[in-house]
Amino acid sequence: MVPVTGPAPHLRATADAYDALAVLYADFSRDALDGLPLDRSFIAAFAELARATGSSGSASVAELGCGPGHVTDHLRGLGLDAFGIDLSSELIGLARQEYPGMRFDVGSMDALDLADGVLDGVMSWYSVIHAPPEHVPAYLAEFRRVLTAGGALLVAFFESGGGPVEAFDHKVTTAYRWPIDDLAALAGEAGFEEVGRMLREPCEGERFRRGHLLMRAR
Repeated sequence: MVPVTGPAPHLRATADAYDALAVLYADFSRDALDGLPLDRSFIAAFAELARATGSSGSASVAELGCGPGHVTDHLRGLGLDAFGIDLSSELIGLARQEYPGMRFDVGSMDALDLADGVLDGVMSWYSVIHAPPEHVPAYLAEFRRVLTAGGALLVAFFESGGGPVEAFDHKVTTAYRWPIDDLAALAGEAGFEEVGRMLREPCEGERFRRGHLLMRAR
């Protein structure tokens, strides 16, 4: 497993913030996909693309920044061989308790303890949001490294409404809103081609528009 004590201070700050609020965050996010049919439809499209890449209809998929594991479990329900990785050891501990039959590891998205090309899919579900903008290209490059050619990538994030990248006061720790075109362009530079995108307006209780990018590794 990859330690979280690397040179980027935002990694330690993010891990500490989620460790401190792990139980509250797990309770808050447990039913996060309920009532979000558009979000679930994009996850289903990601699952289908990953399965098409895998052998014999199976697909190995990692949710990076998996938190307490509820979305990883949703991926498993879609027929994927899914596992989760997160910076927060406290959240990983909760995920292991909640889903004892699944794999959850502590690690950093920018330095994965995985061989090249071993995955059919990578999901980053509101997890790159905490990376300072200058670090995001390295995250995307790492996603591409661990994906097989044709592998699927799904990135969900807070969209900036067409404005520049903007920091905001996320309830856990500092996060960033991205213009969807800019994030898609960075993914293209990292070796991905766009399959589709979705923007949806905030639901009740949400502050910002949500962006979703479905990509394929070249």
